[in-house]
Amino acid sequence: MLEEVRITGLGVIDDAVLELSAGFTALTGETGAGKTMVVTALGLLFGGRADPARVRPGAARAAVEGRLLVSADVAREVEEAGGDLDDNGSSLVLSRSVSAEGRSRAFAGGHSVPVSLLQVLADDLVAVHGQSDQQQLLKPGRQRDALDRFGGPELATALSGYRRVYNRHRTVRDDLEALRQAERERAAEAETLRLGLAEVEAVSPVAGEDTALLAEEEKLANADALQAAATTAHEALLGDPVSASVDATDVVTLLGVAGRALEAVRSHDALLAGLADRLSEASYLISDVAGELASYTEALDADPARLAAVQERRAALGRLVRAYGAAAGDVASVLDWAKHASSRLAELEGDNDKIAALAAEEASLQAEVTTLAARLTQLRTAAAKRFAAEVTAELTALAMPHASLTAVISELDAPGPYGADDVEIRLAAHPGAPPLPLNKGASGGELSRVMLAIEVVFAGADPVPTFVFDEVDAGVGGKAAVEIGRRLARLARSSQVIVVTHLPQVAAFADNHLVVQKSDDGLVTASGVMRLDQGARVRELSRMLGGLEDSEHGQAHAEELLAVAAQERRKPA
Repeated sequence: MLEEVRITGLGVIDDAVLELSAGFTALTGETGAGKTMVVTALGLLFGGRADPARVRPGAARAAVEGRLLVSADVAREVEEAGGDLDDNGSSLVLSRSVSAEGRSRAFAGGHSVPVSLLQVLADDLVAVHGQSDQQQLLKPGRQRDALDRFGGPELATALSGYRRVYNRHRTVRDDLEALRQAERERAAEAETLRLGLAEVEAVSPVAGEDTALLAEEEKLANADALQAAATTAHEALLGDPVSASVDATDVVTLLGVAGRALEAVRSHDALLAGLADRLSEASYLISDVAGELASYTEALDADPARLAAVQERRAALGRLVRAYGAAAGDVASVLDWAKHASSRLAELEGDNDKIAALAAEEASLQAEVTTLAARLTQLRTAAAKRFAAEVTAELTALAMPHASLTAVISELDAPGPYGADDVEIRLAAHPGAPPLPLNKGASGGELSRVMLAIEVVFAGADPVPTFVFDEVDAGVGGKAAVEIGRRLARLARSSQVIVVTHLPQVAAFADNHLVVQKSDDGLVTASGVMRLDQGARVRELSRMLGGLEDSEHGQAHAEELLAVAAQERRKPA
């Protein structure tokens, strides 16, 4: 609910403060006093178009600041955007400005916010119906939303269930489509992996095998040289056991000569005794090495067939490494590739099962979407009949006795996020006239009354905290004006209602009455918007009735209007 609004530099308004309260507030004033600028200001405050042409000539900018009482949900949205609230988290200050150059800024709770946040908040806080603000309900999507709100809890529950199933169906359908579109690529990838794994399996490499084969090939390729070297080393260490030479000078023999020489005198010198022991150890060690050389020579196999087999195996492993070994270039990297390829192949082959499962789920969800959409259509059709009857009855009382309103439910080509229905509110201005969309079937003044009738009907279903109406009484008078006042008062029982009016019959129903007055220079100042007491209301209504605020006849008529309105307000809804 709006508590206070300050407007500066907007149109003819230099500086004005509106003190608002709950219930029905009427805003009146002479033609050109700036009443409509108040509606423009509220539209700007709640994210409307920032038109620099509205900035008062000579002013740097136009600005609107409003203080509102808000719900916990709205407070949470503001706090998430970084704004702060006053008075225990229930009072919010919004402000909007537009410079003469067209730059626009918005603030919520003292912090700069995107204008879009004001628009989001407006959906929960206010419905502005000025001559330029009635376009929202003219959009088919908004009309469907409005009918759904009117439909009540049963339709809301059905819509929620439908949207849940629809969103799941869309997700499954998108996943299925993505899998099917990539099916050819997946099949080609799977075939490539199968061929690669078959090639690896045919060779059956073993980790470390490439290193071992390299060493074996090196040994087999140089077998003759290795055997000659081992034989020569053996003879040098131990001599040739089949040689008849008696003067052999192998290492072991020489170590024996040296050892026996030292053994003969070891008892005379401890140092020589130690050296004799070390020579003995050296002799044993050399003998062991010589023995191993003999065994090596006997075991060395200079087998050309084995060498060819090793070379062939290494060539096969080399082909695998070049194809699948990546940067590492060894058998281990081939085995790593095979491991990941097997996992990926299982995943690709599993996609076929996944496609089948998704296809079955998609078909089931499609059928459920169709069923739930049909239920939505049924509920909307019933709601549309009730809605049309109630609004048409309201229009009859609002000086449109021959008008009839219908909510036409038409089928979409395919179900969408909100069902399979398009909703269009149509108005037949008189009997025999074809029902036309609201923007074609009603004039500006009639459209305001249609909006009032719709809002009155909606008030019991899903009211917003604040309604603002401008020109809702255009083109009417007399009894019809009284009915407009009565319905605005009825709407004010559940919401704050602010109405710019030129009809005394409407203003008389207000709980609070503000009047906009211009100063001599044609501007509206802070003192130019005044709350009227009972006596001042009588004079203002008298002025509105006959142009003479001090006329006794006019004042008597004004007092009568106020009495009738007060009596009507006391009647039960």
